[in-house]
Order: sequence, then C-alpha cells, then structure tokens
Amino acid sequence: MNVKRILVVDDERPILTLLEYNLKQAGYDVITAADGEEGLQKAETESPDLIVLDLMLPKLDGMDVCRTLRQKGVDTPIIMLTAKSDELEKILGLELGADDYMTKPFSPREVVARIKAVLRRSEQRSPVQDTDEQAEPVYESGPLKVYPERFEAYKDGTPLEFTPKEFELLVHLISNRNRVMSRDQLLSAVWNYDFAGDTRIVDVHISHLRDKIEENTRRPVFIKTIRGTGYKFEGPQEG
Repeated sequence: MNVKRILVVDDERPILTLLEYNLKQAGYDVITAADGEEGLQKAETESPDLIVLDLMLPKLDGMDVCRTLRQKGVDTPIIMLTAKSDELEKILGLELGADDYMTKPFSPREVVARIKAVLRRSEQRSPVQDTDEQAEPVYESGPLKVYPERFEAYKDGTPLEFTPKEFELLVHLISNRNRVMSRDQLLSAVWNYDFAGDTRIVDVHISHLRDKIEENTRRPVFIKTIRGTGYKFEGPQEG
C-alpha cells in the first residue's frame, strides 16, 4: 500500500499536534515544520505528496514558500491555511499556485476531507506514456493544442506552463466546448469539493488561463464569460 506523505507547516504547536494526530489516524505519513525556511527545505527533500501550508510563518511566510516551490517547478499540491480576514491573501495564494485554501478555525475532519479531494484530483492526472501521438487524446482549438494525458499544452507550437488546477480547468472547459458551465459546476468538476459557494477560486483560475492563452484578455476568444451564469470555451475549431 502506497502511504501518502503530508507535510504540515505551521508555527502554532497546538495546530501542528492536532493535524499530525488526525492525519496519522487517517492513515497518512506526516512530517512537520514550524517555520517557512524549514518547510521549504522539507518540501524539497522529503518528497511529500501534499503540503498543508500556513500563511503567516516566521523566517519565510507561506506566500514566499509557495512562490519559491512553483518557480523551481515543484508541483506538489498545496493547501494554504489563512485567517478569516485574509481575503486578499487567499486570492494571492491561489495566484501563486496554491491548489486550495482553508480558513482558521477548521475541523480536523474538514482538513482530512480536503486533503483527500486534492490528492484524488492530483492522482487522476495520468503519467506521460510512450505511445504514438495519434493514439493520445488531444484537444485542438485553432493555435491551441492540449494533451490531457501528458499534462502539456501548446499555442502555435510554443509550450504553455500551468499549475495543476489551471490545467485541469482548461481540460474540463475545452472538453466541454460550447457548453456553458456555471461556477458551481466547475468547482465540483475540477476541485471535487463543496466550497460552499465560494466561486472566487474559479474566477482567479479563469483569469490566469486567459493571461496564458488569450491574445487580448479584454476580448477573449477562447474562454467567454456568460454573464450571470459562468463560462464557456468557444475557441475556433481544429485547424
């Protein structure tokens, strides 16, 4: 059995102890860090399957840890912990590549459920396989090519870089071309968790996708906003 390893980074000892105990009870291998520098070091050397990362940390804050890991190409899923009042920080965390966020106080059961959901989505991405390109699933829209099994996308032959959640959102949208998707539907399909109507996470990721695939984000060609409803992928057909 492949036991998943979770890295918990928080400077509050009671929270570290609580999460460590409950995650071990749920069957996870748990490692902990009490500041940002230690958390960054363990994230790079201990090969965790997921990181629970507090926003406010001594030595190096959670934003810097997340930013540094993503800049180094580390795509380990990250769940960021924030205080209820840190609305801007939540959005910034998502912009830096965090996969999810939770507000304090939280219940251990909620943390375990959120971890399971994020890991499940991460595991559903198939590894690159040596196979004939024509046999692989591929979505094309004008200059855009998306290979879901390779976790690769290209525009005019140039590779595009996405966070895991950005890529999953793009695949879901392009595979449902011309279908209007509500924000709640996208939350359920991509994040696979009930965010209690907090659809801002969708809007942030849509904005990031547009920055990377649209020529003019004010007049998007690929991802259209359907006012009062949600979004629709409406890019040009193949060729």
